[in-house]
Amino acid sequence: MALLNCAGKNLDLSRPRVMGILNITPDSFSDGGDFLPLDAALAQARRMVAEGADIIDVGGESTRPGARPVSTQEEMDRVVPLIQQFAEELSVPISIDTSKADVMREAVASGAGLVNDVCALQEEGALAAAVETSVPICLMHTKGKPRTMQDEPRYDDVTLEVKQFLSQRVAACEVAGIPKERLLLDPGFGFGKTLEQNLRLLRELGKFSDLEIPLLVGISRKSMIGALLGEAPVAQRLYGSLAAAVMAAEKGAAIIRVHDVKPTADALRVVTAVMGER
Repeated sequence: MALLNCAGKNLDLSRPRVMGILNITPDSFSDGGDFLPLDAALAQARRMVAEGADIIDVGGESTRPGARPVSTQEEMDRVVPLIQQFAEELSVPISIDTSKADVMREAVASGAGLVNDVCALQEEGALAAAVETSVPICLMHTKGKPRTMQDEPRYDDVTLEVKQFLSQRVAACEVAGIPKERLLLDPGFGFGKTLEQNLRLLRELGKFSDLEIPLLVGISRKSMIGALLGEAPVAQRLYGSLAAAVMAAEKGAAIIRVHDVKPTADALRVVTAVMGER
């Protein structure tokens, strides 16, 4: 699939694309609280598009380890006004990062063209909502819930088990009426995985290719990068994040979800020049 129709705004996946992260939360691990005012969020979205973002991912609830849940209404109050503004002003598609059915519906009705769900449509009503929206869906693997997912996650074979889970969720979507052509898959780096498990997933990312569904990869500034760089704080994880982004693209990732848009976009231009379009 080279072209993803995101509510009338197309995303060409013939080369790796950049998804810019915009968290409208007080407690996200990297940029919590930075973009809560509407004008700050709008300025950041414009900046990311100018720097090369191909899609903007808007989230209203943190999914970092230990994060507190928020109500449906609070999440909608954070994201829906922004999505309405972005959909009118920005040329690129807008993604809504949520697991709640009602947020999915409201966000898509307001102009979002993709649903990015860390729970892979397993929450109550989410699968039905995804069917109704008719926009592409990203299914992510998570082991456990955000508040407890890093409490000694165990796998016999992390790549195989993540792949099997995603295959099962794809099958559930197809039964519900969502065709594979509307799906993206995310192995969920940092979501219920140790450092070694994350590294193995990245090393073996090419094994997901036989699912024949584009991959979305999010490693930007995550704790696995900090651990590899000697417990580097979030602000000092750019270069490690770029290395991981390039490796993911080389191994077949179609979309790289990042905080640092321009450096990643520049790196992926080099990857595309060397590897050619798909």
